[in-house]
Amino acid sequence: MRAGHPSIHVLLVDDDESLRLALASELEASGFAVRTGIDAEEALRETDNRTFDVAIVDLNLPGMSGEELLRELRERCPSTEVVILTGHGTVENAVRTLKDGAYDFLTKPCNLDELEAILQRAFEKRRLVRENRLLQRELARHDRFKEFVGESPALRSVLDLITRVSRTDSTVLIQGESGVGKELAARAIHRASARRDHPFIVVDCTSLQESLLQSELFGHERGAFTGAVARKHGLFEVADGGTLFLDEIGDLGAPVQARILRALDTGTFRRVGGVQDVRTDARIVCATNRVLSQMVKEGEFRQDLYFRINVVSITLPPLRERREDIPKLARYFAEQSPVAGKGPFSFSSGAMAILQAYSWPGNVRELQNVVERALILADRGEVTAEDLPSNLRHDAGTTFRELTEDKPNLAELEHRYIARLLEEFRGHRGRVAEVLGISERNLYRKLKKTPDLQD
Repeated sequence: MRAGHPSIHVLLVDDDESLRLALASELEASGFAVRTGIDAEEALRETDNRTFDVAIVDLNLPGMSGEELLRELRERCPSTEVVILTGHGTVENAVRTLKDGAYDFLTKPCNLDELEAILQRAFEKRRLVRENRLLQRELARHDRFKEFVGESPALRSVLDLITRVSRTDSTVLIQGESGVGKELAARAIHRASARRDHPFIVVDCTSLQESLLQSELFGHERGAFTGAVARKHGLFEVADGGTLFLDEIGDLGAPVQARILRALDTGTFRRVGGVQDVRTDARIVCATNRVLSQMVKEGEFRQDLYFRINVVSITLPPLRERREDIPKLARYFAEQSPVAGKGPFSFSSGAMAILQAYSWPGNVRELQNVVERALILADRGEVTAEDLPSNLRHDAGTTFRELTEDKPNLAELEHRYIARLLEEFRGHRGRVAEVLGISERNLYRKLKKTPDLQD
C-alpha cells in the first residue's frame, strides 16, 4: 500500500462503470476515502450527507453534464475542489471548465500517480483556503472589539453577551451612564452580525424636534407639510437589511414611541403624509442613560414599547466599576491621541494613582479627554500628577485623606485600602488583585494576616 491520505475525502463521478470501479479501488488502496456516483443526481445526493475535499467529475455524464455539475457543486459546496476527467476530443471544453472554477483536468486514460498528485494539491489548496477563512473570521472577531480596551471581568462579561446577541436578530436595549460606550457596543453587535455588510444607521433621539424626528425616522411624502417638495425616505427604510441604532430612546415623546412600536410589531410603517405601508427589515438596537423601568412607572415611557425593545438588555459598567482597566485605557488613548508632535508617552506612578482613584462621572469619554489634555501639557514624554486637572487631584486627595486622617502606618494604610476595594468589588478577590497589581496568591497571603478581611 502506498502512503495513505486518511483525511482526503473524494467524490468520484463517472458513468463508465469499469473505470469508476478501477479508479475507486486504486485510490482507496492509496488511502483516500472514496464515494462514487454514476451521474450528477447521485453525486448531489452524496453531497447532501457528507462533505468532500475533492470531486473528480467526468465531463460527459448522462443527463446533467459535467460542466453543469461543476457549476452546481461550486454553488452548493464552494469549499470542494473539482477535478475534471475528459476524453481527448473534449479538451477544449475541459479548459473552459477552469474558468468556471475547476481546479484542474485530466484526459482519459489518466495516470494514477498524476491523479493522486493533483488530488493532494487540490486538498492542500482547500486546506489553505479554509485556514485563511478561519483566520479572517478570527481577525474580524478581534476587530469588532478593538475599541473596547481592558480585561476586567465586568468588560469580559459584556463582550461575551455582545457576541451571543449578535448571532440573533433580537431587539437589544443597551443601558449605561453617559460616556460608557453605548454606541461602540451597538456597532460591535452590528459588525459581529450577519447584517455587517448592510447599513448601520445612528439616530440621536435628543438632537431633533419631534416633528422633524418623525420625518427623519419614517420619511415623508411630497406635500406632507410646508417645505416637503419631494418624497423623502426615512431611516427605517435606509437601514433595511442592516441595523438602526436609536440612541437615547428615553427622550422620545409619546407620538414617536407609538410609531416605533408599530414598526417593531408589524415590520411596516407609513411615511409622514402617506397612506401606503412600507416594509422594513431593519434590526433595532436602542440605548439610554435613563432608567426606563422607572419612566414606565411614572407614565413617561410606554410599557408595551419598553417590553418590546428590552428583549435582550446589556448594561455597560461605569468606569469606576472597572478601575483595573484604567491603566490600559489611558495608555491606549495616549497612543491614539491626535496631539501633533507628541509621544510616545508614559504615566508617572503618581499620575496613574490619581487616574485610578478618581470617580469618573463622565466615564471613558471623560478619561479620553483628560488624557489628551495631559499630553498637551506634559513635558519630556511623561504625564505627571501636575498635568492632570485640579478636580482629579482634589478627588484623589480626598480619597487619600480619608484613608490617612489618623496617620496610620504603611501596613494599616494597605489594610484600609484593601478593605475599601473588597467592599467596592463585593468581595471579588480576583478584581481586587488586578487593581493592586499583584497575584491572587499574594493577595490571599495579605488577607491571612488580617482575619477581619477574610469574611
